[in-house]
Amino acid sequence: MKAFIGSVVCVVALLSVVCTAGPPVLSVTTILQEPYTMTQGSELEGYCIDLLAEIAKRLDFKYTVHLVKDGKYGQQDESGNWLGMIGEVVRGEAELAVASLTLTATREQGVEMSTPFMQTGIGFILSRDLGSEESHSLSFLFPFSTEMWVGILLAFLVTGLCIYLVSRISPCEWADPETDKHSFTLLHSFWYITGALTLQGAGPHPKGLSGRVISAVWWVFAVVLLACYFSNFNAMLRSDSKHVSMNNFEELAKQDVIDYGTVEGGSTFNFFKNSKNPTYRRIYQHMERKKSCVASVEEGNRRTQEGNYAFIGEAASLDLAVARYCNLIRSSELIAMRGYSIAAPLGFPMMKNITVAILQLSESGELAFLQSKWWASSCLPEGGQAPHALQPHLLRGLFLLLALGLGLGLLMAILELASKARSQAKDQKKSCCSVLLAELSQRFGSRGANAGTETSEKSKA
Repeated sequence: MKAFIGSVVCVVALLSVVCTAGPPVLSVTTILQEPYTMTQGSELEGYCIDLLAEIAKRLDFKYTVHLVKDGKYGQQDESGNWLGMIGEVVRGEAELAVASLTLTATREQGVEMSTPFMQTGIGFILSRDLGSEESHSLSFLFPFSTEMWVGILLAFLVTGLCIYLVSRISPCEWADPETDKHSFTLLHSFWYITGALTLQGAGPHPKGLSGRVISAVWWVFAVVLLACYFSNFNAMLRSDSKHVSMNNFEELAKQDVIDYGTVEGGSTFNFFKNSKNPTYRRIYQHMERKKSCVASVEEGNRRTQEGNYAFIGEAASLDLAVARYCNLIRSSELIAMRGYSIAAPLGFPMMKNITVAILQLSESGELAFLQSKWWASSCLPEGGQAPHALQPHLLRGLFLLLALGLGLGLLMAILELASKARSQAKDQKKSCCSVLLAELSQRFGSRGANAGTETSEKSKA
């Protein structure tokens, strides 16, 4: 009976312990690296801290976070023992390692790695002072698009032709085709509108009202066009969108002017060390020969800002440096795409749930939100986005104004000639149409033929 009572008491005590026990408390190790883990007073904050909080919320566990003692991510020493955060996980000093830990085959053999919560690759950053603008012999044409230049050329040709026609048709420009010499030739017309494009009043100038209307509209067109050109050209010259003089690792490896390196002993260092690619092997040999590797990402960023140094690292960290330090710029080429994962001991029972939680956070857009939160750029470009070549539709109204002015000028020239023809028709008692046709015939090349006819008639007489 006493044994039964004792068993009941033990069962009740065990049930009470189980019922009062809360969620498990996990020990988490991390490393200081902006923006993954940073200190804010006595607290820690950053991308990885927020990620850990979201995972804990979904899986219902508590955790304590401490910084890794030796300040290393996780590599093996000469004896094969793990160092850094991986070493703490292997030795049981921590149950999770949450940081920018690159998922590699070697680490996968020592610990259990989750699905990557961030994808990245290897690139390099340079100081903007080492960048160079792409030079081009026809860069002065870049403010306008090709369609815009074609439209300007057509406008130039049509306007020159219209001024020539007006100067031929208008009696104010050419009063008497039989006696006066026409001085406003086609060459003079194009010379005149060319002078307007250079803001120079090249003569001769139109004298009639119709010619002056076309001239005024063309001057307005030229002034607005030049203002748009110089404004866009100046914006392009002052644009901060520089291109790195070395766009890829092959160009980096071929030069000896700029020194370069990466974090010694890290996954990026091991990539170049173990690579069979001749270019990457050359980079590794250079880093070993010059002893140009650094102890941390922060030191690499500092040396890059000082100039004459290219820091090779993972794109996620490099993009943060570019966002924080406006005098840095990242190469366009990325190699060896890899991911950042969470590490746990082999056989850790919660790893499957952690992987599922990471996938859920990715599918819901929470990971993208965290990245935009912690990678926000503090650089404010002076001119906003890089300017683009001006398109014709942006100046559609200006071309329409020119077309209306040309049409109005031609109409006024015809009306001026019709008014003169009507006066002559009254004096000569002829029809207005015949006089108008005779005037047009004289003004457009029939003068020589008429003169030859008159001479033959006189000789016959």
